[in-house]
Amino acid sequence: MTQNFTASNSNSISKKDLWMVAAATVLMAFIYLLASKLSYGIGFPLDDSWIHQTYARNLALYGEWAFRPGIPSAGSTSPLWSALLSIGFLIGLSPYIWTFFLGAVVIFALALVCEWAVRNLIDSYQPKYPWVAFFIVFEWHLSWAAMSGMETLLHGLIVTTVLILLMTNTPRYLTLGLLTGLATWVRPDGLTLIGPVFIVILLTEKDTQLRVKAIGRYLIGFGSLFIPYLLFNLYIGGTPMPNTFYAKQAEYIAWQHKSIFSRLGQMFLQLLVGPGVVIFPGIIAWAVHAIKNRLWGSMAAMLWCLGYLMLYILRLPMYQHGRYIMPAMPIFFLFGLLSFFYFAKSKLFGRYHWVAQTFWQASALIILLSFIFIGAKGYADDVTLIESEMVVTAKWVAENIPPDAVLAVHDIGALGYFDNHKLIDLAGLISPEVIPFIRDEAQLGPYLDKAGANYLIAFPDFYPLMTKDAQIVFESGGQAAILAGEKNMAVYVWKTP
Repeated sequence: MTQNFTASNSNSISKKDLWMVAAATVLMAFIYLLASKLSYGIGFPLDDSWIHQTYARNLALYGEWAFRPGIPSAGSTSPLWSALLSIGFLIGLSPYIWTFFLGAVVIFALALVCEWAVRNLIDSYQPKYPWVAFFIVFEWHLSWAAMSGMETLLHGLIVTTVLILLMTNTPRYLTLGLLTGLATWVRPDGLTLIGPVFIVILLTEKDTQLRVKAIGRYLIGFGSLFIPYLLFNLYIGGTPMPNTFYAKQAEYIAWQHKSIFSRLGQMFLQLLVGPGVVIFPGIIAWAVHAIKNRLWGSMAAMLWCLGYLMLYILRLPMYQHGRYIMPAMPIFFLFGLLSFFYFAKSKLFGRYHWVAQTFWQASALIILLSFIFIGAKGYADDVTLIESEMVVTAKWVAENIPPDAVLAVHDIGALGYFDNHKLIDLAGLISPEVIPFIRDEAQLGPYLDKAGANYLIAFPDFYPLMTKDAQIVFESGGQAAILAGEKNMAVYVWKTP
């Protein structure tokens, strides 16, 4: 039995529930950060996290949207996230304390939104404990994202909120428009939310006049935030989207030529590693339920989820635990959780239903709990790699390379934060002129000569031709890369200053 919009007071989220979810969030953050500390030290699992920190610091200290002070650039994928991080520098809690606090707040809010959704959509879900919220907090992909220092989960929160509002038949189209516009300030793919909103408007509003009115309210809300976003990018970088929007697609062109079946396999591997494998049958069951009962909001949300996943497997790789598709994971898991708790009160297997129910619930709980620690170990390993490769190299460069040297760098995050040399960004985030030949070493070499590069800093496998005969002046020496079968990041002499 499902209902449309509001749950009864007896099924609302209580203060006790809030405290329990808050405690679970603190416990999750403690486990992940402790694992990181014991493995190598506190840090971030991605070099890109340091890009956000650099933009945030420069915004707070100099009032500039720049990776290097005095040089405006559109290298941050998420202006809103970088702006939120800048608060930490203003109050003296960055780069770590404020960032992890923001991540914890986001996953706490996401857990409550999902808990609210199930209580509103499944009448029979009247739990003593907020089980859905616990699942969201401890699901290892989402925990990893919360502690990553990235905008990933904030985007997931906004996306999930919009889709849940559609699933609960909200008439608040102005609010949906504002949320869609806000999503673009977090990541450009927030634009994809336009699709499910339009689908629901066209299928649920009773006549043309109501549809036009609803679309008008939605577009007013959306445009009020999206138009300033376009103007911001045009002013800073000269293009309507941030540089990362173009650079990432160009850099991973090799992925786009892989077999579609290989890419699909990698996507499902990322989605189903963990408790997702147990609740996946529920996702199929909820799709059938939504179609059978004409739940247009749920169907629109499912279409968005499928489209979003397909968009990313077609354009970007499934590395780093599938981080590019993580914003779709909360709604993906939510479909399964809806069916999970709907199934609990059904009589699908007659008098043996309790056996199937107990097995399903026990399996989900065991795998969820197991992956708390497996996920924390993976997070710690990722932090160790970044700290022992990118951060160590950046700090060495800051102390040993002449201050007037020009550095050609592929991973600019830690170098941008810990070092002040002039940079040529081989990934195109702050040097968009390299995007047309981003992985073409035959063109990159002459470009570096013309641009006056003195040192090349990268992993050797990224540029085998350019590093083949180059003199190495520093290697990170980190063991994490070696144990993973990779080579250490190195600093090469390109042209003596």
